[in-house]
Amino acid sequence: MSDSDGGCCRCCCSFIFTLGLTALFMWLSLRTSNPKCSIENFYLPSLDTTLKNPNDTTLNLTLKLENTNKDKGIKYDAVKVAVSDSQNRNHVVANVSVPGFYQGHKKKAKKNGTGTANLTVASQVTSNNGMRVFWVDLSTSVKFKIMFWYTKKHKIRVGANVTVNATGVKVERKGIKLKSMAPRMGSFCVVMGSLLNFLVF
Repeated sequence: MSDSDGGCCRCCCSFIFTLGLTALFMWLSLRTSNPKCSIENFYLPSLDTTLKNPNDTTLNLTLKLENTNKDKGIKYDAVKVAVSDSQNRNHVVANVSVPGFYQGHKKKAKKNGTGTANLTVASQVTSNNGMRVFWVDLSTSVKFKIMFWYTKKHKIRVGANVTVNATGVKVERKGIKLKSMAPRMGSFCVVMGSLLNFLVF
């Protein structure tokens, strides 16, 4: 093998190694994490036995949305919350919608929402010693802001059971974390799509 062939081989290896490091660095830079969502407050006045007002159709809740990304903002579409009698969503108790908003990196936001409850469905949820369990389902679409541009939208759907006591308030004192309803592929696809777009084009 001539010196020129050896130099060419070293050059190619060096180029591949550099390209690999660049791809790794970009993947780490573009990697995104979905926001953490939780239910901080939940109140159904119609179930509050201390008020003796079973005809109050309001449902009040407070969402907590946390952007854990260090240097990426999140732009939310309208955040839709459906409260049902079970995870199968056979009977909807109420729907709540929170307007879309932008959230900076490493920021937390609490959003209050009010909906109109179906009292028939709410009262028919099985009571166990005054406790009733509702399913809360949250869905929205988000775009991540990376430097000066936004990624494509991807959907988020999370949910959890919320146990309510005889006063119509959730039992858990701490926030109830809403967990993903589907395999977490959104952020991975966003990163790989952006990376391939940069390297190829």
